[in-house]
Amino acid sequence: MDINKILADEFKLKQEQVDNTVALLDDDKTIPFIARYRKEQTGSLDDQILREIFDRLNYLRNLEKRKNEIISSITEQEKMTDEIAQSIEKAVTLVEVEDIYRPFKPKRKTRASVAREKGLEPLAEIIMKQEKSTDLNAGAFINQENGVLSADDAIKGALDIIAEDISDNAELRKQLRELFFKKGVVNSVATSEDSDVVYKNYFEYSEGVSTIAGHRVLAIDRGEKEGAIKVNVTVPDGEGEKLCILKYVKNESECGKLVKLACEDSFSRLIKPSVEREIRAELSAKAQEGAIKVFSSNLRQLLMSPPVKNTVTLGLDPGYAHGCKTAIVDPTGKVLDTAIVYITRSKGEAEKAKKILADMIKKYNVTTIAIGNGTASRETEAFTIELIKEIEHKVEYMVVSEAGASVYSASKLAAEEFPDYDVSLRSAVSIARRMQDPLAELVKIDPKAIGVGQYQHDMPKARMDDALKGVVEDCVNSVGVDLNTASYSLLSYISGINSGVAKNIVLYREENGAFTDRKQLLKVKKLGAKAFEQCAGFLRVPDSNNPLDNTGIHPESYDVAKKLLEKCGFDFEDVGNTEKLKEVFDKANLNEISNELEVGLPTLTDVVKELEKPGRDPRDELPPPIMHSGDLMELKDLKAGMELVGTVRNVIDFGAFVDVGVHEDGLVHISQMSYKRVNHPLDVVKVGDIVKVWVVDVDLERGRLALTMKDPNKPQDKRNFSKNNKNNKKQPEKPLSSLTTLGCFKIKQKRK
Repeated sequence: MDINKILADEFKLKQEQVDNTVALLDDDKTIPFIARYRKEQTGSLDDQILREIFDRLNYLRNLEKRKNEIISSITEQEKMTDEIAQSIEKAVTLVEVEDIYRPFKPKRKTRASVAREKGLEPLAEIIMKQEKSTDLNAGAFINQENGVLSADDAIKGALDIIAEDISDNAELRKQLRELFFKKGVVNSVATSEDSDVVYKNYFEYSEGVSTIAGHRVLAIDRGEKEGAIKVNVTVPDGEGEKLCILKYVKNESECGKLVKLACEDSFSRLIKPSVEREIRAELSAKAQEGAIKVFSSNLRQLLMSPPVKNTVTLGLDPGYAHGCKTAIVDPTGKVLDTAIVYITRSKGEAEKAKKILADMIKKYNVTTIAIGNGTASRETEAFTIELIKEIEHKVEYMVVSEAGASVYSASKLAAEEFPDYDVSLRSAVSIARRMQDPLAELVKIDPKAIGVGQYQHDMPKARMDDALKGVVEDCVNSVGVDLNTASYSLLSYISGINSGVAKNIVLYREENGAFTDRKQLLKVKKLGAKAFEQCAGFLRVPDSNNPLDNTGIHPESYDVAKKLLEKCGFDFEDVGNTEKLKEVFDKANLNEISNELEVGLPTLTDVVKELEKPGRDPRDELPPPIMHSGDLMELKDLKAGMELVGTVRNVIDFGAFVDVGVHEDGLVHISQMSYKRVNHPLDVVKVGDIVKVWVVDVDLERGRLALTMKDPNKPQDKRNFSKNNKNNKKQPEKPLSSLTTLGCFKIKQKRK
């Protein structure tokens, strides 16, 4: 099996791209390093494509390894034939390979194996021939010592052998698997009248295997795991048996009728339960991969949210009984002050809290406030608006997700960072910092605790951890980190650096002072030349004497950068003079220069970008987050048709949740995202996107908000709101506004 050729065909890439990529991966080069600094070899493949190639490469190599193991096993049994060898070679999935191996696989004790021990295999062979002239003399196989007491016993044992042989037929299993995927139906029923009502949508539910959505598969899996429902997969009556009969029954002779019985038994007793498990496993695996993909995309967008830079920030961690925890941090995230105030107990306590915070804001010149969105956040937001009105200088606030803040505050890392602070105050610090720099703060938290996506705790742990670690790694390296201020948790995601080396970098900083250039990294314990090659380009040293140390230019390309500057009449002092460099570089013929300097055009182009804007942050190019300073808006203030601007907080399989400035995030169902067909919400929106939406329905009783991204000012959009027009005789379909959540989301209100 030529794995590289398969990869090239599947990903529609040039063979050279794949060969180079695989060689780099085999040389232990990290994906961020390959994506950023080996563009010539890979044809500028991005990190996401590289990860897909890496995953597929591992699958194909495991498949090849398994094929070799099976070939060795069958050969040792002296049962290998050219036909079997060709079948194994042609197999493209592990399931197909295992099907081929089934007849040769050592089996536990079965009805068929017992029958074989009784010497009934010759009788099974006679029956399988189905010769019309055969006089089936089953009585000849009676053997009291072996437990064959009658002719009927002999026939039953022989049919058990035939049934097992039929179930082991790889070609038949493939056909039956295709039948299940094409015509199979997933069914679920309640286990009892007392089953958890969260899953009542699935108490009497059926949907085709070929059409069932991933999030419904995961909901059914969870309901079954929690004992609320029973699940099975069925195909139309008789169709599975029919495939077996067509393949094995030759005629209507006595033996033919017996083979037919064996076919029916084989399907119902052996094949159907096995294939059903395989189908469900495949549905679950596909759904899990889809959920991981959505989670990864959401996490990527959240981590790459634009930072709120150069501000002194007040972080508020709301609470009732234990008060509102507060922390003020400077633009670098350093804690300046902390306090606990009570804003919900009484008017007097609230006024006292207002004075304390007003004094702190004035003392430290706070310009931004970050409010956690947990318990009492609504009251805290209203309090903050009143507080802002009494501040002389401009102060804005933003409600941020506090998901994972409590996890971080109780962690060993938080204790090391803030040994003198109470756990609750650490949460306030985290909330403030995650507004200032989401990436730097959120990398300290287990990605599964960040609160985006669905069913993250139901995913295969190893697969989920690998995928999310890859996302965090890509984000951290695409932004780069300041070598002298980054925490070891942030440094540990840098290409080529593990947590141990990251701690050694911090230790070196503490013992020797700030790094003055990138070369000093080689003095860090356990950071050798290979690790330096991988990490150097992603680490910034702003105060280095060499300005290239504060860019994404790799040290291996310093000579190229120097020659480029000299050729264009510049020197190192001009690095960062955007207008001056851009004017010259825009007129330069980079193709000619790349040939002259003997460097690839992608690398040269990246060098040019870094020279124009050293230390550039890709997040700065995104729309800034929405800040507030005005009156508080509540759900009751919203009316159908009202236009709002909001931030996408979470994307799931059937829609997106948007923060429009009220306490409850509104749902934009996938059907309300566009007039064109939308295959998946991620094709339209991403976490962090600023979107314009219109209110479709407000459910005050259940605190739910349905939104649309279809513009009601366009003629075709007005039908969404026609229910409010009493003179309109034709009523539209009812908006999908009703949801329940408990680890899973379900549409409760059906279209009319």
